[in-house]
Amino acid sequence: MIRLSCVCLLLVFATTISAQDVNEKNEAAMREAVMKVAPSVAKIETSGGREMATGGGVRRRPGVPNPGSGVRKGVGPTTGLVVSSDGHVLTSAFNFANNPTDIFVTVPGQPRMVAKVVATDSTRMLTLLKIDARNLPVPAAYPASEIQIGQWSLALGRTLPPEMSDVPSASAGIISALGRMHGKVMQTDAKVSPTNYGGPLVAIDGRVFGILVPASPRGEGEVSGVEWYDSGIGFAVPLQDVFKVLPKMIEGKDLRRGLLGIAPKTQDQYLEEPIIGTVSPDSAALKAGIKAGDKLVKIDGKPVNCFFDVQTALGPKYEGDVIDVVVLRDGKEEVFKSLTLTGVVTSFNPGFMGFLPMRDDADPGVEIRYVYPDSPAEKAGLKVGDRVLKASLDGVKGPPVPVLKNRGQLLTLVNSLASGTEMLLEVKRATGGKTEKIKLKLASVPETLPPLLPLPSTKEQAGAAEAKKENAKEEAKKEEKADEKKADEEKKELETGLIRRKMKPLGQEYWLYVPPTYRPNVSYGVVVWLHNTGKGGRDAEDVIKIWGPYLDQHNFIMVGPKSAADGGWTPNDTQNVKQVLGEVVGGYQIDRARVAAHGEGSGGQMAVYLGFNVREYFRGVAMTGAVLGTAPKDNLPGQRLSFFIIGGDKHPDFKLIEAAPKALAEKKFPTIWREMKDTGKEYMDRKTFDELGVWLDSLDRI
Repeated sequence: MIRLSCVCLLLVFATTISAQDVNEKNEAAMREAVMKVAPSVAKIETSGGREMATGGGVRRRPGVPNPGSGVRKGVGPTTGLVVSSDGHVLTSAFNFANNPTDIFVTVPGQPRMVAKVVATDSTRMLTLLKIDARNLPVPAAYPASEIQIGQWSLALGRTLPPEMSDVPSASAGIISALGRMHGKVMQTDAKVSPTNYGGPLVAIDGRVFGILVPASPRGEGEVSGVEWYDSGIGFAVPLQDVFKVLPKMIEGKDLRRGLLGIAPKTQDQYLEEPIIGTVSPDSAALKAGIKAGDKLVKIDGKPVNCFFDVQTALGPKYEGDVIDVVVLRDGKEEVFKSLTLTGVVTSFNPGFMGFLPMRDDADPGVEIRYVYPDSPAEKAGLKVGDRVLKASLDGVKGPPVPVLKNRGQLLTLVNSLASGTEMLLEVKRATGGKTEKIKLKLASVPETLPPLLPLPSTKEQAGAAEAKKENAKEEAKKEEKADEKKADEEKKELETGLIRRKMKPLGQEYWLYVPPTYRPNVSYGVVVWLHNTGKGGRDAEDVIKIWGPYLDQHNFIMVGPKSAADGGWTPNDTQNVKQVLGEVVGGYQIDRARVAAHGEGSGGQMAVYLGFNVREYFRGVAMTGAVLGTAPKDNLPGQRLSFFIIGGDKHPDFKLIEAAPKALAEKKFPTIWREMKDTGKEYMDRKTFDELGVWLDSLDRI
């Protein structure tokens, strides 16, 4: 027994010695790796510029800065990495998101020097700097193809030590994932934060895996992904990938993401097949002959099974890169070789015929309620009361064009057509009842609003057209069931006025205002009110005091979901908003062509996020006193989206607010901009409110 115990003690002792030995060797290797790279790790300091940096979208985690409303730029130094012996230093574009007036770089053994920006890689968010130095040490890159999950990784930063002879700060972790952010970065659990953005992620042998950057799957821009800092989720761009494009950046060429110019048919990027929904004008796809309806099969020889695979295949590509694409069309594979990706795709410019339709009309065709001055409709001679019976593309042969069943059919057609498209209409005149054929060319949506629109706007026959069927027997059965359903609904008695509810099953609270005059034979638009966070938020009673009379007169329902996090709106609230909308759509007669997200301050930023990411619901976004917060997404055929932006000229963020209309116009989104004079953070004046009301009432323009 004694001998056995001694053996056990010897084994434990040997194991302890072995573990200590391993730890000491690991620590020694890490120190050696840090010292090997340290001479190439630079300190970067900036001065001047904005105090707040914007971009990237709404935040995702309570307690961290909101990139949508702005990230407060720190005053401390950040990090860079020497990438050429003659003075080129690479760093994260985050370090210059506030547009500093001066940049200073200090490399070990060199004095503090003024640096200039040479070029920016806007897809991986890297910036190349140049200082007047020679014979600088350049670290070796770890081959990207050899990087494996589980390898030790060291995140280095050059910020705290006062003397450049000191070693950089270091945080140890492992490589936890590869090919993240659509194949552009690797992931590490080493501690990564704004202090070492731009610094190297180093292997235990002293070679550099990559450059540390913030990154996000949902946003774009310099500060996108900063919300993940110190969370155990950090990202780095492979240094070998950087070296491949470094010669172009040294020449002063900015690098942009390579675009094929396609959009998916479905919003589901994981489960649905990669069928192309739209092809952008002047895109690589269009020039090659790729069409809407084609199913993507391979990109550069790699199979793609969903649009996530497509994004991963295209994610690492730059403007000018050449790829091969295979699609399935009519059961046959079509091969497109050597497509040169573009850096900019011409945005879809939605077409505009120039009139407002009468709503809730059970008769065939679309009655004209209002004709816009100087529009294609007015120039073609269309009048109020005329009824558009048929619509088709002029000069395109095909089967006979059927009579339009309702306004929705014409909206769907026109929403998919670009400005400049020539159309042929068959119109029944209000005066005389004569039917005529009229040609017109679609124009761009105007940046002006019509005056107060005429009422009534509805024939009050919502649902009546759907009840008409050709088969009399089926009609009788359906009417019998409809009567029973109507009787049941009458027993329940629909709620109106200000209603407070909880979503099932999560119990999230929201409020709802339904005009007391609500009628099921009228379709109602929806305004989703997104409250400002903090002291500026308005409660339901205050909002309805402002909006109630308008909602009653113009047939709108307003709904007010609440942000789940105490700190404000996050993308995670999107599902809650969609559920609230689903409950409203399921309980009331809703006009899907007039659903808008509207918010003040941080609520306005959330409204923008919803507009871009929940296009199956929203047709308009109205924001007041809010910066755009994220780079506008592409305007897409069939997904109409319009903006109404309001800013007071005394608002502290006015310069950022007034930049939004220009950014949206570049993507061809119809945008109304209203500047309120001598106004700060106030909601809006009466004149602007009335104009916003006209804009809402005209969201179903054709």
